[in-house]
Amino acid sequence: MTPTNDEPLVTPLPASTPSPTANAVELDGAARSAPELPKVGPRYIWFMVLAQFGVFMAFITPLAISLTIRVNTLAPGHPEYLGYITGAGALFVMLTAPFMGVWSDRTRTPLGRRRPFMIGGMVVGVASLVVMALAPNVLVVGLGWILAQWGWGTALSNLQISTADRLPESQRGKVAGLTSFATQIAPVFGVILAQFFTGDPLLLFLVPGAVGVVFVVLFVTLVHEDDSRGLPKDPITVLQLLSKYLYDPRKHPDFSWNWLGRFLFYTGITLNTTYTAFFFADRLGIAVESVAGIMASLSMAGVLAVTLGAIGGGFLSDRLKRRRLFVLIGGLIMAGGMLAQAYAPDLAVLVAGSLVTSVGLGLFAAVDQALLLDVLPERETDAGRFMGITGFATSIPQSIAPLAASGILLIGAEGGDRNYTLLFIVAAVSVLLAGIAVLRIRSVR
Repeated sequence: MTPTNDEPLVTPLPASTPSPTANAVELDGAARSAPELPKVGPRYIWFMVLAQFGVFMAFITPLAISLTIRVNTLAPGHPEYLGYITGAGALFVMLTAPFMGVWSDRTRTPLGRRRPFMIGGMVVGVASLVVMALAPNVLVVGLGWILAQWGWGTALSNLQISTADRLPESQRGKVAGLTSFATQIAPVFGVILAQFFTGDPLLLFLVPGAVGVVFVVLFVTLVHEDDSRGLPKDPITVLQLLSKYLYDPRKHPDFSWNWLGRFLFYTGITLNTTYTAFFFADRLGIAVESVAGIMASLSMAGVLAVTLGAIGGGFLSDRLKRRRLFVLIGGLIMAGGMLAQAYAPDLAVLVAGSLVTSVGLGLFAAVDQALLLDVLPERETDAGRFMGITGFATSIPQSIAPLAASGILLIGAEGGDRNYTLLFIVAAVSVLLAGIAVLRIRSVR
C-alpha cells in the first residue's frame, strides 16, 4: 500500500509560560481544524515503528549501559563523568536541533525533505559508535557521544517529522502508542545484547548500531516520500534563521504547556535513568559490570509493563478522544514507581518500582506524543522547525539534568557514598508536575 502522511515533533522554547486566552486558544485550535489528512497504510506504520525501534536501540543502549561500562573502565571511581558526557551531548543537540529542522523543511531533493537526513544521520551515528568503542580516554568518549546525539538524533527527528507530515488526528494515538512502545523496549533489547559483549567494546556499541542501520534503511527504501524539488523555497538570512529558534507563546499557549510538560517529563526521566546502573550496583552491593545481567532480566518484564502503558493508553486516547487525563495518570504512576525505587530496601522492591515506572512511562510518552501532534503549529510549512523546537524540551533536560544529578548525589552524602534516594525523589516530583502541566491545555480534551 502507498503510505500517507505523518507529522514532526519540534517544540519551541517558550520565553514565558502564558495563561491561555480566548484568542490564543482560537489560534491553537486553528491548526487542529485544518483539513484532515488521509489515513496512512500499514506499510508506513510498521516500518515507522521498526525504524524508531532501530534508532533507539543504536542510540539509547549506550546511555543505558554501554557508556556506563566504558566510563567505569577508563575512569574507575568517577561516575560523575557520565553526567558530564551525556550533558555535553544534549547541549550540542539543543543548539543545533532547530537549525536542522529548518534545513529539513527547506530541503529539495528527489528523495524528499526527510529521507536525506535519515540517511546522513545514520551514517554519522555509526561513526560515533566506533569513536566511543575505541576511545582511549573519557574525553574522546564524550566527543563520540556528541556525534551520536547529532547523528542518531537527526535520523530520529526526521522520522518523527515524517509522522507530523502525514498522520491524521484519528491515527495519532495509535501510532504514538506503537512507536512509544517500540522506543521504550528498544533499550531493553539493547541491554540484553550488551550483556554478551561487555568484554569487547567494539561489539558492545556496534551490535545494537547494526540493528539501527537495518531498520532505518528499510524505512528509507520501502516507504515512499514525494520529490520535494517542486516545493517553494524562499531565501533566508542568518537573522531569519536565528529567529526560527523562537516563537510567540501567546499565539500558541497549548503548544507551550505541552512543551513545559515534556520538559518536566524528560527532566524526571533523565534523573531517573542516567545513574540507574550505578544505583542498582550501590543498592545491591555488587560491581557495576554485574548490573547488565540483572537489568537485562528486569527489562524482560519491563517489556510487558511498557506495552500495557504505551499501546493501551495510545489506543484508548484515540477511542475516547481524551489525551490530558491519560498523561496525568501516566505522571502519577511514574512518580509512584520512582518513589518505590528510592526507598527500596531490597531487589524485590527495586523490581516492583521499576515495573510500575515503566507502565507510567509508556502511558505518558505515547499519549503526550499524540497530544503534541494535536497542538503542533504551522505543520504544513514549518513542521521540522517546530519539531526541532520541541526537541529543546528533551535536550535541555538531557543537558542540565545529568549535571544537576551529579550535585544532587552529593547532598547529604558522606565519604564515597552517593544520595541516590534524593535523586529518585526529585525525579518523581518532576514527572508528577509534568502530568499536571498538560491540564492547562484547552484546545484538546
